[in-house]
Order: sequence, then structure tokens, then C-alpha cells
Amino acid sequence: MPRALVTGSAGFIGFHMSQRLLNDGWQVFGLDCLSDYYDVELKKARHRILSNSGEFRAVIGALQDKDVVAAIFADGAFDAVFHLAAQAGVRHSIDAPATYVASNLVGTFNLLEAMRAAPPAHALMASTSSVYGANAKMPYRETDRAVSQMSFYAATKVATEAMAHSYAHLYDVPVTMFRFFTVYGPWGRPDMAYFKFTKAILEGQPIDVYNQGRMRRDFTYVGDLVEALVRLIPCAPVRPGRPEDVAPGDSLSTVAPYRVVNIGNEQPVELLHFIETIEAALGQKAEMRLGEMQPGDVVATWADTGLLKSLTGYAPSTPLDRGIGEFIDWYRSYITKRRPQNPENFRG
Repeated sequence: MPRALVTGSAGFIGFHMSQRLLNDGWQVFGLDCLSDYYDVELKKARHRILSNSGEFRAVIGALQDKDVVAAIFADGAFDAVFHLAAQAGVRHSIDAPATYVASNLVGTFNLLEAMRAAPPAHALMASTSSVYGANAKMPYRETDRAVSQMSFYAATKVATEAMAHSYAHLYDVPVTMFRFFTVYGPWGRPDMAYFKFTKAILEGQPIDVYNQGRMRRDFTYVGDLVEALVRLIPCAPVRPGRPEDVAPGDSLSTVAPYRVVNIGNEQPVELLHFIETIEAALGQKAEMRLGEMQPGDVVATWADTGLLKSLTGYAPSTPLDRGIGEFIDWYRSYITKRRPQNPENFRG
């Protein structure tokens, strides 16, 4: 039976990733510190569902604790490591930057050190579309320069990319960094806009719409992201023999078994249309409170997913109305009634 480590297993994406691996016959070790950045009960509910499988091993601890990380690797290397644990949130990184240093930088360093001693067959590590920062050329391609980050969150994530590349080069740890684009869906994070919009609309409260609504996002359904990651598992990068062996358009490093891959829907959606989709699913109109652009934010994101398609033959394609409908169904059953549901009722 293949063994996987999922960091951030009680988080939104980590939960869905762990569930998919368990369903596919993996043994999953899930590491999570259950931080209070948002509702801890939501995180515990996700872990309880995962624990229904006899092949899930929950480890409650922080990546910043190197002894905790070392203990997880005590039995040897994993077939796959999915590094999803991180302090997320663009705006929160303005208010509490130290937490991003501890979680994203120190935590990732401890994981890299553990993988240095026991290299997995493939390490798939989360980055973000935010690393593209002020890049004006779209759609974003993995081979574009990413040197103009607009938030400290993005800065820490691009730093983890550089850290992972150095370990791939020095110690032959095969790493795929995946940059995901505005992931949404059931069991999502309460700090995300679609979650906040839904809550406010149902409670009859106004929603804050920044930059007068003149924003676009490449919204990606969580089930599509997980499917892409599953298909990337056998695509571990291999150090090229010569720089010229790297195909045009491939982000494979010329000096390391390291690659960057975008995972997005490749269809940027206007923010106002996104809100209309939520309104339609809820059957209620939103009262919008228009505001200015927030510090650290960007006007648009748009993924080029050509590399993902060439590596896996797959591209995310869940229509926005379907994905939002899945989220609203979950929200009404779990958040509104405050009782956990069988996640098999929600595609993820």
C-alpha cells in the first residue's frame, strides 16, 4: 500500500486531498497544528471524517517543531508528500507577518530537511498564483518571471519555491511546486470571499466588494485541483542531462529535478459575475458595499494550464455555477445547521 504525507490535512485543500488518497487506496499520514486562524471546530470536523478510514493517521503538531516532523519520517520515506500546510491570506500577512515566517518559511525548511534525509518518490508542494504579483502579461505561464510580489504572503511562498529548488538541486529531492488559482468548494475556508459573501447574503448583511468590483479571478473548483494533483503523482521531475533537453514551455529546472505547474480553470471570471452566480444559487440578492482596492491585492489572475495538460492530459473544467452550487449545498447543510455531513454528498 502506498504511503503519503499530507501537511495541513485538516485544512480545506488538505482535507480533500487526504480524502481522495484514502479513497484511492493510500495510507495517509495527516499533519496539522489546528491553528486558530479560523474556526478550529471546522478543522476538527474534517479530521473526524478522515479518521473514519482505518488508513488515516492524524498527527497533531506544527511543522515548526522539527522533532514532530522528524518523528513522522522515522519509518522511512513516503511515496508522495503533499505540502499544503501554510499560513494563508493576503491581507492577514499585513497584520501578522511573523506567523508567515514561522509557518511558511521555518515549517517548510523543517519538511525539506526531513525529505533530505528520506527523499520521497515525489514531493508536491503548494505555492500560489499570488507569486505572479504585478505581472501584467496574461495568462500567467510558469516560465514567466515572478519577482514583483504584492504581499508578504506571496513573498513567503516564492521563497519556499526557491528553498525547494535548492534542495532538489543539492539532494535530488524531486519536487513539483504547484501554483493554484483561487480554489473554492465545499468545506472551504471562512476567510475566503465566496464564503463571506454567502454568509452575509443569507444573514441580510452587505458584502464588501473591493476595487468597485473591477476584478477578475481564475476560480478553480477544489475537486479539479485534487484531480490534477493525483495525475501529477507519477510525473516526478527528473534532472535533465543538458539544459537543451528541457522542452520549450516546460518549467523544468535545467539543474534540478524541479518543476513549477499552474493549476487553474484558465477562465478568469469577473467578480460581479461571481457574485451573481452566488446570488442565483442562494435565490437571494446581495447588497453590495463598493470599496477601493485593498493593499496587497491584484486586479486579475489567469492561469495558462498548457504544461499541466501536456504532463497529465487533464485540465480543470468544472463550470462555476456547478461548483458554487456544490458549495452552497454544503453551506446550507453544515454551516447553517451546524452539523457535519458525509462528504461523499459533495463532489471534491
